[in-house]
Amino acid sequence: MRRLAHLLVVAITSLAVPAAVTAAPAAEPLRLGVGLFQPDKDKNDATYRPLADYLARALERPVQLRTVDSWEGLAKSLANGETDIALMGPWGYVLANHHAGAQAVATILYDGKPEYFAIMVTHPESGIESIADLEGRTFAFGDKGSTSGYLIPLHHLMTLGITPESYFGKVLHTAHQAIETQVTQRVLDAGADYNRNRNAMIAQGLIRPEDSKIFWTSAPLPNDAVALRKGLADDADFVARLRAALVGVGPALAQEPALLPPHYTGFVESDNRFYKPIRDAGLATGKLQARP
Repeated sequence: MRRLAHLLVVAITSLAVPAAVTAAPAAEPLRLGVGLFQPDKDKNDATYRPLADYLARALERPVQLRTVDSWEGLAKSLANGETDIALMGPWGYVLANHHAGAQAVATILYDGKPEYFAIMVTHPESGIESIADLEGRTFAFGDKGSTSGYLIPLHHLMTLGITPESYFGKVLHTAHQAIETQVTQRVLDAGADYNRNRNAMIAQGLIRPEDSKIFWTSAPLPNDAVALRKGLADDADFVARLRAALVGVGPALAQEPALLPPHYTGFVESDNRFYKPIRDAGLATGKLQARP
């Protein structure tokens, strides 16, 4: 009997061990995609890693940061499921929403404001005072996923009856930072950019204000969106938790100023409706096709 009791104890203990030591499965990492806001990927990663770490703590889930070097590429990665959360330009967001159901949950604030401006710049000594002076000159757009660098200036030119390829002497597509630099160096006659980038490059000493002149400014545009791929956007509990974490960034900046680059002051809740002006421009230019 003693031997039987001993065997029973051993058996019960062996059955209990797996339940006691088996850990809950680890949560899948969230993949955070960020556009190339800084001059290079390494600097961009370093700039936005504190935000990724903050979100990991707030959401109690690992967050993998990934810089995508074009707005078009970031929109595609969100649409095809390679990215879960994206901090992206408005046009890139609208593309991802239109083609794959991605959803905006928040908008970043710059100096407390959720809006910014597209601009066109030239060298002060170029002789260019307005768009009427651009005929036959060299002009650079940003990549085709850029709001301020491509969609909005293209839309404005089209409203004036201008076809860039026939109006300009040469049309290029390049990065925002390269446009500003090449304009100041007189490699380009003019180009499209956004006010935040120009201001940041001047503040960082990358360009001199006396070598750059704004000759066109757009109406206000919605700032960059925090967007989710469709499957994740359907999880109402996750959306609520992410929005709460993002809104908490503003107050947290007092203790952790590196959470966002200079002048970025937090996030405000938003949704797809806030980006209607960008969608309207996409439809007007034919870059989006109206849904039946």
